[in-house]
Amino acid sequence: ELAHDLGQEGLVVASGLARGIDGAAHTGALPTGTIAVLAGGVDSIYPPQHKDLYHKIARDGLILSEQSLGMVARAQDFPKRNRIVSGLSQGVVVVEAAERSGTLITARLANEQGRDVFAVPGSPMDPRSRGTNDLIRKGAILIQSADDVTNEIGMAHRHQLFEPELMALTPLEEEVPADLTAELLNLLGYEPIHRDRLISETGASTSQVAAALLDMVLEGVASEEEGGRYVLSVESGGR
Repeated sequence: ELAHDLGQEGLVVASGLARGIDGAAHTGALPTGTIAVLAGGVDSIYPPQHKDLYHKIARDGLILSEQSLGMVARAQDFPKRNRIVSGLSQGVVVVEAAERSGTLITARLANEQGRDVFAVPGSPMDPRSRGTNDLIRKGAILIQSADDVTNEIGMAHRHQLFEPELMALTPLEEEVPADLTAELLNLLGYEPIHRDRLISETGASTSQVAAALLDMVLEGVASEEEGGRYVLSVESGGR
């Protein structure tokens, strides 16, 4: 709804073609213009579930990447992709963000680049809103509709909303231990197992496990199921 309404106001929506909010934003903005910034090459469709959406954007919008054709993204490429999303934009709207997520890296980059940062508030009981609520606490602009965004963008203030150090985060590109992938392969099977259990079993940090799992999915070794659960890919032939 936000993306659709912002498009109707003449704004182009840029996002990263990821599952969830990204996909919804692109879909809502398709009639008026949307930009998908990819972590891999412009011919590398990820996630594969967004193949149809990718082709619609290629036809009616813009697919953008700094990577070479044929380049398949790895986990460390996604945070780097986010700086392009924020750099393209007059402002960044954060709709959902857990306490530690790539979305917060985008918000930090936007702040450093002098862009406005907007956040949609949510229930304090919802873990998907903890990051957005914290952004508002630190000075991001609370929004509930497209009008809230356009009213702010129309003001020529462009000031820094909060101090950069308040946005300090452990980067998602945290180095992944060499043996973590092997350990995850031993834990994964053909029955879905939740990411939180994998984090607990390995003792690695959330960002390390997330990065390793993403690399395994991109390499076709594992598959991501609904609700943050992972299984061994059938195509991989097992361990």
